[in-house]
Amino acid sequence: MAEVFQPGYERMSVFDPTVRPDVNTPAHMGAIALLSECARHTVPTRKDPMGPAELIQAVTIARQYFLAGKTKTEIATEFGLSRYKVARLLDACLAEGIVRIEISVPSAVDSELSERLRRTFRLNHAVVVTSTASDVVSLRRDLGEAAAALLTEIITDDDVLGVSWGRTLDAMARSLKTLAPCKIVQMTGVTGPVEANSVDLIRRLAAVSHGSAYPIYAPLIVSDAATARALHHQPGITAATSQFGSITKAAVAIGSWDPDGSQLYPALQPDDLAVVADANAQAEVCSILLTGDGVPIDTEINERTVAITAEQLRRIPEVVAVAGGEPKARAIYSVIRGGLANSLVTDENAALRLLELATR
Repeated sequence: MAEVFQPGYERMSVFDPTVRPDVNTPAHMGAIALLSECARHTVPTRKDPMGPAELIQAVTIARQYFLAGKTKTEIATEFGLSRYKVARLLDACLAEGIVRIEISVPSAVDSELSERLRRTFRLNHAVVVTSTASDVVSLRRDLGEAAAALLTEIITDDDVLGVSWGRTLDAMARSLKTLAPCKIVQMTGVTGPVEANSVDLIRRLAAVSHGSAYPIYAPLIVSDAATARALHHQPGITAATSQFGSITKAAVAIGSWDPDGSQLYPALQPDDLAVVADANAQAEVCSILLTGDGVPIDTEINERTVAITAEQLRRIPEVVAVAGGEPKARAIYSVIRGGLANSLVTDENAALRLLELATR
């Protein structure tokens, strides 16, 4: 027996005493259909075993149907048989083991762990990446690729896509090759380096989607509430914030509350950090600070931010959180428990830790 496995492709082999086919065709949704081959015909299961001529004909028809993609009607015409006879021969090939089908998921996604996570937290979608990354940059890349694939799958022309900012979402945008032409709305003001921020992220997504973009040309956090209110009334910013109620799907990053894990943390002053520490913040999403139980923390910092609110984020039908690494598991748990995300793209380490947290 000779087998060649290529992720994202399906190999179909038909049992034949003399010929060994080798045909690769794209597989739907990344599944791999493996039809193994053998050098001998298996023990027949029907009462009247196939003779040599019928066996050769059945194998040939199986190749035409399963590998070449021909219809039963086309095969019937080619071989001068009835469509019923073709169907009966194909059924016999499956029943007697001449054709065997095995479904296998590409190793990049742990389907069982994904489903456990989805069921445990009642998520719309859960994608657990089996990343072999040895550093956080590589992990962000792997998560970004998976998130890009999920967005490509679930976003339609009728959606309004909201996006926050994060380094993992930047990796997602860089991996995105196609996206339905939908509206794309920036949900937070700008933070981080000029060359890599939420405005740049929106530009990247819009370039792929060719849909309308609604950026926010304002900082995420300002010095006082009056300045924030003035910014909210600027026409360019209002164009984006007025779309918040129309967002149907969103992609958000999750920050753990520490200097390396959050984009908001470095933007705060020492006095702000002290206030947040007293409130026992564990997570941050779209500048919304959360306790370990997922309760939004109400401080005057909220009045100084230019971003979507917790109430507005909860009203979005599907919010896909993209975050991974065991150190971020508690923050992810907080965001999900608080109802601020109902889909998740993460890695094995974070997923296993999340399942542990769910049992406590």
